[in-house]
Amino acid sequence: MLLIIENLLSKDEVKQFRSHMEQAAWEPGVKTAGSLARSAKQNLQLDDASELATSLRNHILRKLGQHSLFISAALPGKIYPPKFNCYTNGGTYGTHIDSAIMPVPGTNLSVRGDLSATLFLSEPNEYVGGELEIDGVLGGEGIKLAAGDMVLYSSGFEHRVNPVTQGARFASFFWVESYVRDEKQRAILFDLDQTIQKLTPKLEAGDKELLKLTGLYHNLLRAWATT
Repeated sequence: MLLIIENLLSKDEVKQFRSHMEQAAWEPGVKTAGSLARSAKQNLQLDDASELATSLRNHILRKLGQHSLFISAALPGKIYPPKFNCYTNGGTYGTHIDSAIMPVPGTNLSVRGDLSATLFLSEPNEYVGGELEIDGVLGGEGIKLAAGDMVLYSSGFEHRVNPVTQGARFASFFWVESYVRDEKQRAILFDLDQTIQKLTPKLEAGDKELLKLTGLYHNLLRAWATT
């Protein structure tokens, strides 16, 4: 699956993020790459333990927790704490697949990567290149969203970030462990939930058919979810 979530952050929120990020100390992204990705990863990242990364991360998590479309699509059980990167001066990330299991630094927890997310923090006209290409999705067409928009997609796809030849591409990225592990089951629940949400304002309160659909949704979720 692939879903574009527009305006997760407002333009004012993006502006505040960028004002801090552009003055931050960045470190080579290869420091956090897995063994197979080290040769492919050429970017910069914020230190996850820094006060700035913690503040920005918590803001994104609050926004995600209030976003009904994200919750409907992802059914998030766990979210790997958002990280922040910058691609510039030819920075790129070659073809790779995200790790299946990711330990969360400083905790005894780990997150299974069912879904991957990239939240764009640069406008498309601020940099050249930097498209996110996901094999098997959109015919491999590159994704380059407006600042504040986010793409959510299945973690099992090979993907890459094309070289940024001019400007700088700032973004946040993270992974989601869904309550519903199976992608097809998750897609069915998402379609059903979206249908219920669209019908609700059109029908009278207590409509029997709507109640049946709602009951079907929760019974399927009960059958398929793991906690």
